[in-house]
Amino acid sequence: MMEAIPVKKNQELEMTIVDLSHLGMGVAKIDGYPIFIENALPQEKVQVKIVKVGKKFGFGKMLSIIQTSPYRQTVENKDLIRTGIAPLSHLQYEQQLKFKQNQVENVLAKVAKMPEIHVEETIGSSFAFGYRNKAQIPVRKIDGILQTGFYRKNSHELVPLDHFYIQDPAIDAAIVIIREILQQFEVKAYNEREHSGFLRHIVIRRGSYSHEMMVVLVTRKKHFPQGEKIAQKIQEKLPEVVSIIQNINFKQTNVILGEEERLLLGRSFIYDQLFDKTFRISAKSFYQVNTPQAEVLYQKAFDLASLKQTDTVVDAYSGIGTIGLSLADKVAQVYGMEVTPQAVTDAQKNAKINEIDNAAYVVGKAETVMPKWKEEGIKPNVIFVDPPRKGLDQTFIETACDMDPEKIVYISCNPATMARDLQIFADKGYYTDNIQPVDLFPQTHHVETVMALKKR
Repeated sequence: MMEAIPVKKNQELEMTIVDLSHLGMGVAKIDGYPIFIENALPQEKVQVKIVKVGKKFGFGKMLSIIQTSPYRQTVENKDLIRTGIAPLSHLQYEQQLKFKQNQVENVLAKVAKMPEIHVEETIGSSFAFGYRNKAQIPVRKIDGILQTGFYRKNSHELVPLDHFYIQDPAIDAAIVIIREILQQFEVKAYNEREHSGFLRHIVIRRGSYSHEMMVVLVTRKKHFPQGEKIAQKIQEKLPEVVSIIQNINFKQTNVILGEEERLLLGRSFIYDQLFDKTFRISAKSFYQVNTPQAEVLYQKAFDLASLKQTDTVVDAYSGIGTIGLSLADKVAQVYGMEVTPQAVTDAQKNAKINEIDNAAYVVGKAETVMPKWKEEGIKPNVIFVDPPRKGLDQTFIETACDMDPEKIVYISCNPATMARDLQIFADKGYYTDNIQPVDLFPQTHHVETVMALKKR
């Protein structure tokens, strides 16, 4: 017989927060039944209104704080939490780092069943705010005016924002200027419900070191009235802009970028630096959003690899070549693969820009390319993997292990899929004793990890 749920919708209760969920929400329990509460921290007593009740857990809205956590910090704008832009911004940064270390330990124990793996203290970012080099901002019309901002969590209601706090302040300022220009030219905003209107998103990239800026205007239709004039006006107002692109997305979808692009002004890429190398970055190419901290992460990966001048390295999920080209002068040969054609073009160009002749990049899924390379007799000493949030494909893991490398250096942006993948690696004889979390995303629940897997 199913136990009765101990709370009711709209009920108001005083609760004690006992934990943080993996998404950074406060957790209270009534007779063992978990209630998740936004903007609440462990050790706090809070007055809560129950807003949703499910079979296994519920959600509450915090009405007031009766007893405050010693680790709470002031949030300049509550919309940072409401929109999910910075869901941990109310928690002191040192505690955010401990929270992320705990998240990794939890998935190792519960998902991987490997509690014996040691998790180091999280390496903090030198910039806790203003670190993001990329913004993807929806555009909507509110009260007859073009607005930019972010969606309220779990909704498609736009919350107007001019200051995003975790983004490069120069990007925040540029969004406001671009929005004003678009308003002057009477550009119509996209209406998501009706799939009508024109401008869907403003996407901006800014080189952390080069300060070159790219502006991508995502539109619903191909024909862009006065598009070139608008582009010229943007560059007049923002001299850092070297690239303005129209991206066309016809589909009724949550995916931001469409397949087709048109260059409105300048070049189709920006340059930035990473370590001592120069990289060109296109609109669709992956590039870590926190460049200085990416250098910390990659340097840790290189240290774990203990690279030798005679090594052959595979750089899987290679993007624009940031990992493979940064280590190319330390090894004999680098092979990289990436599913995004634009990124592979960037990687090949980046090899030439940096006068690197021992790195080869191809287009293809890692799980498809690796078996081919194995058949061709390519035998890497070290394999670097830096997959998207879904983690590694099992075929890839099996082929990588069958190639018998000395080490597999795994960079992960999702502890849950990393833990799942570690089980598969263990079945193939590859283990790690130590995992290093690195914080590339301060004020959020996201954490990167890096580890070296070896045969026991």
